[in-house]
Formats: sequence, structure tokens, C-alpha cells
Amino acid sequence: MEQKKLVLIDGHSILNRAFYGVPDLTNAAGLHTNAIYGFLNILFKVLEEEKPEYLVVAFDVHAPTFRHQMYDAYKGTRKPMPEELRQQVPVLKEVLQAMGILIVEKAGLEADDILGTLAKTAEKDGLFVALVSGDRDLLQIATERIKIRIPKTKMGRTEVEDYFAKDVLEAYQVTPKQFIELKALMGDTADNIPGVPKVGQKTATELMVTYGSIENIYAHLEEISKKSIRQSLEENKNLAELSLALATIKIDADTGADYRDGLVGDFYTPEAYVLFKKLEFKNFLSKFDSGKEMQQSGCRFIEKGKQLQELIDLAKQKKQCSIQLYHGKNGLIGMALSVEGAETGFAPAGDEFGQTELTSCMQDMLESGVTFITFQVKELYPYIKNEHKYVDNNQLFDVLIAAYLLNPLKNDYQVEDIANEYLGLLLSSYAQLFGKLPMDEAFETKQEQFVSYAGSLVDAMTKAKSKLESALRETAQDKLFYEIEMPLSRVLYHMEKEGVMVKPEELKAYGETLSGRIQELEGNIWDKAGEQFNINSPKQLGEILFGKMQIPGGKKTKTGYSTAADVLEKLAPEYPIIHEILEYRGLTKLKSTYADGLAAFIGEDQRIHTTFNQTITATGRISSTEPNLQNIPMRMELGRKIRKVFVAKEGYTLMDADYSQIELRVLASMSGDEQLIEAYKQEADIHRITASKVFHVEPDQVTDLQRRNAKAVNFGIVYGISSFGLSQDLSISRKEAAEYIDKYFETYPGIKVFLDQAVERAKESGYSVTMFGRRRPIPELSSSNFMQRSFGELVAMNAPIQGTAADIMKIAMIRVEKRLREEGLHSKLILQVHDELLIETARDEVQQVQDILANEMVHAARMAVTLEIDLNTGDNWYDAH
Repeated sequence: MEQKKLVLIDGHSILNRAFYGVPDLTNAAGLHTNAIYGFLNILFKVLEEEKPEYLVVAFDVHAPTFRHQMYDAYKGTRKPMPEELRQQVPVLKEVLQAMGILIVEKAGLEADDILGTLAKTAEKDGLFVALVSGDRDLLQIATERIKIRIPKTKMGRTEVEDYFAKDVLEAYQVTPKQFIELKALMGDTADNIPGVPKVGQKTATELMVTYGSIENIYAHLEEISKKSIRQSLEENKNLAELSLALATIKIDADTGADYRDGLVGDFYTPEAYVLFKKLEFKNFLSKFDSGKEMQQSGCRFIEKGKQLQELIDLAKQKKQCSIQLYHGKNGLIGMALSVEGAETGFAPAGDEFGQTELTSCMQDMLESGVTFITFQVKELYPYIKNEHKYVDNNQLFDVLIAAYLLNPLKNDYQVEDIANEYLGLLLSSYAQLFGKLPMDEAFETKQEQFVSYAGSLVDAMTKAKSKLESALRETAQDKLFYEIEMPLSRVLYHMEKEGVMVKPEELKAYGETLSGRIQELEGNIWDKAGEQFNINSPKQLGEILFGKMQIPGGKKTKTGYSTAADVLEKLAPEYPIIHEILEYRGLTKLKSTYADGLAAFIGEDQRIHTTFNQTITATGRISSTEPNLQNIPMRMELGRKIRKVFVAKEGYTLMDADYSQIELRVLASMSGDEQLIEAYKQEADIHRITASKVFHVEPDQVTDLQRRNAKAVNFGIVYGISSFGLSQDLSISRKEAAEYIDKYFETYPGIKVFLDQAVERAKESGYSVTMFGRRRPIPELSSSNFMQRSFGELVAMNAPIQGTAADIMKIAMIRVEKRLREEGLHSKLILQVHDELLIETARDEVQQVQDILANEMVHAARMAVTLEIDLNTGDNWYDAH
């Protein structure tokens, strides 16, 4: 007959081990989760290996136990738990309860006492016991039927040491019972056992092997030859007795618990799934049975126009409808609809509902005043005529954009996440239901399931809208949503649709130019090194530079010398080979990413249609993907020349409008610093004026070096630069850099006040705010880790400035695009990169477009400092910039 098994887990001990063994993780809400993640990793590993009938997790209660009081009387106080770990304890308990796992804790008892008692009780009942703990004190209860399992977690990987009684004897030369006394002699600071001074593990082991117990050691004290050990034992007998009491685990405590209540069931409950998603433990979600964990909403398959009309008529009554379109490789698959108080419906694209019919239905609803709720509204715009009208009327509501504004640290929201977070609903994801099946295949092969899936999403969007709207109002971001982000989504859609023209032959020629220079650099580097080697191999490069060539300043790592950019950049001015290596790296990246990479994105219309993302960055900046045109290099001249391949179509020119020093102007305005505002009002060289004030010289006496240093401080202050960072940028001592910064703040005292207040406000509220109400959570400010807190302070200083600049750019884009449309111009906004807009401008509209850009960009925001732009035109982007 197979023996039943009990698994016992020492809650705080394993959580503590996981906290220090797993790199820091935080979820979108700013909760630290690394300890919980590590704990669950260990839990699942143990469950898989042991397959127990019973499972219990024991925790210490934060009330002083007898052993705590004894230790405190001796030592004074125990080391407090880090805040990042403390906040994870109640969350882990919530997770375990959701999984149906028995938790045992009792005031006056340590977890060790609970575990020891339950283990011995189960052993008497004939069970095998596996006890999981990071506390080696528990080795004292190991037997041939009680196995102590001690996990070690390093960089997310878990290994477990197992100890039966014989293993304890083999490892420590003492029996489990004697192990208590061994620990009492040598002490253990991690377990708050003081031990006897001067008696380490080796000495304690020798004493225990020789005499067998502490009592016997003291009975033969005069036989101990080493005087210092003998004296310490003699003087600290009370400490030895205290340590023995501290080390001894109760095995007959009144726990008030029965291990049989921990009967193992189905851990993967809907409640647990909700918490796993909230904690963003995606690796664990596959453990849930997607076929039963979620309840999909009922969704009617609409086959007749009459059925669809019924839903449309109801939507007109309710003035609201959730709508989502589904596309496959061959076009539109269908449309899912949800109206509050009605069953959801899915209308397939086909004979009955062609694209024209579905478009007509959507247009009819919008013209009747129906608000559309959707996810990724850009997908709806191709089906809506005069879409700007409905954006301006607030008839389009994108749940993705709303969720992003409410939590910009999370950049991968799906409808399922929104349903979970705002409604407590548990929805299966597409991947769980259909794996990697393309959407049209999923619809064809699993139609009923697909329709149910689509219905559940639109139903959730209908229910979530009011919650999201309420949260936007509560956080004062509703105006930001309706007046900036939603109109911007339409602008980005048009930019994506328009694309930017590229000359393939120019791109090819550019690649050949890069290849020639790369080969030239490769030869130069090999000549200077005295041998050929793989320049792209950090290991080989490190050995050549810091091993063979003996260049000072090398940093040795586990895998060899570091050849990171920051290491090499410091050495580049003095070593030509390193300067050439950095250039080689930059050019090889240029070639692979742009010269070769961009070719794959050129469409049949000879244009690149990038995707602009407005829900990715925490600060609110727009990003682009497939391809990423935001990172077009500007530092190297050869890098800048990639812009030559971006051209205007026939009859057009490219017009580039670039905000001048927008973040510094935002800083001046938000800080209200009179000196900096006045400097800008003089409409002179701001860096020369700053240098004049900081170095106390007349503006015409400012040297080029002084102006360069002032420029570095001007821009550095925006990003909360430190004296160390400035010293690196300017190649000066840290002391000199600190003096520059001090002088800067003396010159512009309002900036120092503003930055300090920004940090204090963020610490109080947990977030920063832009001029337009955009919030950026900063969970790092509450970290007990100095480096994380310092990073949080930098974010608190920079996010309001960078975020405000991003908001201003978005407002400018909306206004420019609106003017181009209202004035009936053929010119189109085609690209946005950081502080820059690119317009493909009809040659006969150049003056009008210049006037529009100058007016709308400069007046995008009311500030104490006037916004300014640099305007240029050219046949290609390089010439226009």
C-alpha cells in the first residue's frame, strides 16, 4: 500500500530566500513581486516532485514569541524586514488562499514550532513528510520518514538540498538531535541564535563529535586543551543555554491546526488566475486549464441582416455600443458587437455582410449619435467617413488608451487585462484558446469558440467603459484623454496610412558606402592590434585591448573584460584603436538596422509605413515600430546621411519643423525661474547667457569651452544630471562638476526649488504630473534600495518636463493636421521624431504650410517662455533638417 505524503512549507523562510535570490520584479501597479514569484517557483517544483496528498504553509505571526523575547533580551533587536519584502507577505497569503492552500499561523508560535509539530504528528500517523525551509534549524527533526528540503535560488534558478537523518549525520557528523546543540554552540545570526563566542562550526563539530552534548562538554570542560575556547565556554555558559533554548524546535505545540485540512485539490482556480494575471506572472498562466478557468460570454452568430439591425437599433436607443473588428490574412473576418442589456453578436464578413455593408452599419450608428467603445481605435478608422467629427464629438472611446493613461508603466494591455483589473472578470486570452493559430484559421476551424471569445471581449469593453471613465475623472486625466490622446490616435492613423517615400537605390548605395568604411575600419583595427580577430566578439576584443595591448582601465567580469560602450568611450580620446572600434560598432549597427533592415519595409508604393505607438512609453512620448524610425542616428555624420534616402514624391518637398530646446523652455516655464525666463526673453544664445551668468563674465567674453560646459549643464539639469554624470560628459573632476551645478542653481534658484518640490510631491503622491495632467507613477521612490530611490528621484524631476514636452508635441500634431485638412491642402504630416515634425509639402503650398507650422507649433501651449521652431525644406529629409 502506497504511503501518503504531507508537504510542509516554511512561509517566511522560503519567501525571504526567494526575495534575495530572484532579481527585483514589479508589476504595473508598482508592487514588488520577486519574492512571491520565487516562492511559487519553489512551490510548483516541490509539488511536481513530491505529488503530496496534503499541503500546509506555516507563517510566523508578527507578535513576539518566547524565543523572540529571549533573543531580544540578549541582543536588543532583530533586523527589520525590508519594506519591499514586507509588502509581499499579505499578497502571497492571498495567492495561497486563492489556490486553496492551507495556511497555519498562531500568535506565540514560530513557524518552526508549527512545522515541527505537524511533521511529527503526521509521521506518527504513518505519513511521509517533506518539509521545505531555508532554515537549517529544522534539520533537527529529520528522520527516515521526515525529509528536510532546503532550496537555494540564484538568478531565478532553484536547486534543493535534501536531508534525511542519515544525510544530516553525513554532512555535519552529528545526529539530528545533536544538530540542535551544534547550532547552539556555533550560533547562527540568520536564525537569531547568538552561540558561544570564538566557537565556530569547525570547533563546535569537534566538541560535539568528542563529547556528544553540551551537557557533557561542560562536564569535561577541563579536558579542552585550547585555552581561549575553554575560557569562552566557561564565561558564556548562560549564552550556550540560551542558544540551546533558541535552537530547539517544539514538536508538541498547540497549533490549533490539523494537517488533514490541507488536502490537496485543484490549485488552479479562477480566483488564483485573477491574481496571477494581476501580478503579471505570465509564465505560470499555462498551468491553468484554459478550457474551464474562464467563462466566456454568450455570443450570437449573426447570419441575417435583420438580426444585425436589431442590435443596431438597440445601440441607437442606448447611444452606446462596443465594437471590435477582426482581420485575417485575406481581409476582414467579421465584427463583434455588444450593447448593454443585450446578448452580444458576431457578424461574419461574407455574402450577407460585405465590408461595404458593415461599414454602412457603423456609419449609420455614428451618425445617429452612438458612441463606439473599442480596443485600438486606429483599426476602426478605415471604416469611418469623416472620422475627425466623431473623435471631436467624443463618440469614440478606446479602452486601451484609457487603461494606458491610468497606468502608463504597463505597456502590454489586452482587453483581458482590463476586464481583470477593472471588473474582476476572468477572460481567456487568444493564445490560451487558439495557441499560435492565425486568426482566420481559428475562425474557420473553431468557429463557435472564436465567436464566444470575440463576444466576451466586447461585452467586457461595454462593462469597463464607465469604470475607466470614472477613473480618468478621478485622476483628472479625462481632458487629456478626450482632447489629446483620442484626437492624436486619428492623426497617427493618417500618418501610418500615408507613409514616407524611400529611394531603394539610394538605400543600396548608402549600404555600400557603409560597407566600404566598415572594411576600412576593420583593417585599421587589425593593423593596430597586430592580428586579425572578431571585432564583434566582446571576449576576443577584451583580450586584445586589455590583455595583449595592456590598455589600462579594463574591467574584469566573470566572462572576461568588459567592452561596454561606457568603458570604451572613456578610453577613446587617448587610444585611436578604441575610437575606431566605437565607429565600427556604430556603422555595423547602421548597416544591419537601417541600410539592410529598412529595405524589408518598403511597400509596393515605394513608401515605408511605420506603426506609431501612443501607449508604450511611461512619459507619454510617441514611439514607432516596424520599423523604428524614432532612433534614426544623429551623432555621426555618416549616420545622419541615412536621412538622404527618405525623399518627397514628385511635385512635393519635405518640410522639417523642429522645436528649439523645448524641454529647457518647459523647465523655465514650469519652474517660474525669473532669470531663465528673462534669458529666453532676450532671444539670444541661451547657453552663452547661462555661461555668462555662471562664470561671471560678459556674454561676448564667454569662451567656446565655457559655452559648451554651460550647454551640458543646461540640458543635463533637465534630466537631473549628477556631478558624476556631468564630470563624465565634460571630462572634468567630480568636484569641478559639482561646482558647475552649484553655480547653475545659484544663477537659477527657481529651478532648484522646482526640482526639489517635484521630488517631494512625487514622494507624497507616488506619481509625477505634467502641465496637462498626465500622471507617471514612480514606485521606485518608496524602495529601500538606495539606487532605486535615486533613480526614482531622477524620474520625478524629469518626467514632468519630458512628459509636458511630449504633450505639447501631440497638441501641435493635432492642430497642424486639423489646419491642413480644414484648408483643403494636399500636404500631409508623415513623420514625428522626438521634437520634430516632417511634412510632405506640395510645392505650391510651401508658404501656407510654413505659416501653419509656425503658428500651431509655437502656440501649442501657453507658457512663460515662447516656444520656437527651426523650419527647413529639402528634397530629402537630410537636406530638410
